[in-house]
Amino acid sequence: MEEVQRQSVHTLVFRSLKRTHDMFVSNQATLPEDDDKLEKLKKAIKARDTYGLVFNRVAQVQEQKRKQELNPDKPLAITNGEANPNDPNSLALIPASNPNGPPLTAGQTANSQVQLIPKKAPSIPKPKWHAPWKLSRVISGHLGWVRCVTVEPGNEWFATGSGDRVIKIWDLAIRGLAVSPRHPYLFSCGEDRQVKCWDLEYNKVIRHYHGHLSAVYDLAQHPTIDILATCGRDSTARIWDMRTKANVHTFTGHTNTVASVVAQATNPQIITGSHDSTVRLWDLAAGKSVCTLTNHKKSVRSVVLHPSLYMFASASPDNIKQWRCPEGNFIQNISGHNSIVNCMAVNPDGVLVSGGDNGSMFFWDWRTGYNFQRFQAPVQPGSMDSEAGIFAMTFDHSGSRLITAEADKTIKIYKEDDEASEETHPVNWRPDILKRRKF
Repeated sequence: MEEVQRQSVHTLVFRSLKRTHDMFVSNQATLPEDDDKLEKLKKAIKARDTYGLVFNRVAQVQEQKRKQELNPDKPLAITNGEANPNDPNSLALIPASNPNGPPLTAGQTANSQVQLIPKKAPSIPKPKWHAPWKLSRVISGHLGWVRCVTVEPGNEWFATGSGDRVIKIWDLAIRGLAVSPRHPYLFSCGEDRQVKCWDLEYNKVIRHYHGHLSAVYDLAQHPTIDILATCGRDSTARIWDMRTKANVHTFTGHTNTVASVVAQATNPQIITGSHDSTVRLWDLAAGKSVCTLTNHKKSVRSVVLHPSLYMFASASPDNIKQWRCPEGNFIQNISGHNSIVNCMAVNPDGVLVSGGDNGSMFFWDWRTGYNFQRFQAPVQPGSMDSEAGIFAMTFDHSGSRLITAEADKTIKIYKEDDEASEETHPVNWRPDILKRRKF
């Protein structure tokens, strides 16, 4: 006997539905031939379905124009959502949800109105002209990678920390430095898990801050309160009382190394960037995270605050992103680097500088993200090509000098080119609206 092929219930039901459709429905969309009345009815239905929202409005506008021609002394009145019963020339907007209904009253919202005035095209401001920067001086002396740099509040000197364990006297490789603006203190952190406070008058360590379980990568001092924020490889950021050495808060939530921390006087007071590709905003009073920014796709190694605007930027190998405080609203992407971005700095004139692990330096206009200059940092003679990385950078307090700490064991100082002008270095700017909206 011939074997019967079994079919699933789904297949049998589908075939039955298809046969029913072919039998009863296939000819319902066709109209009788040479029937003008049905053809006009079909077009009227389609037109009403597509343009029903504007039919009444067009008719009313035409009526108002006709009345305007008969009475040229009376101007055409169009009210915002409400018709004036005493003015025959008054025209009300028709609600989109009810094209055949009465005009909107004053209590109804404008969201349901048909918009008469077209939207203004979005515009991007033209970038401000910035003079190009050039290398001014190279300082040699360290025997290891220069990992950090900070400028003294009086703007008379700066300090650097290196992998050779030396600033003047140092314990181990130094990853972060900060000078107190209110005390003769210099703070340092290193890969030995130590956070130390140095008295600059006596040139010795006066306090240790114990608590990190692994290397400490960065630190920041609060501008108005005597507290210190540190972060490191143990995936935490810690808040210290400078004088009592007490660990006030331990911020947990990151799932990988916290590479950068910044502190500001207004909320959010602490912002951290981590290798887990997130940026977190912390409430210092509550001791908890208030927002987590997950837009980055790769590790965040640097976070920088704008000195005057209520904004900050975060750097990742995918791009640099700008945010607005306090909620961390995304503003725009700044793309161009093809390497890991280790550090950033911004001055009051709106010059944002970023440094990569391949020695590349990019100069951006903060407001528009326009890249007005880029170059490769020169490597000290005798160094390997792999020692072209830039680990840290900062502007002095005047914003006119840029100091970089690099892997070729040197410190470099950059200044603006005094001979440059808008004619010699014009702004070659093409706005990209989509870039500002892309995450």
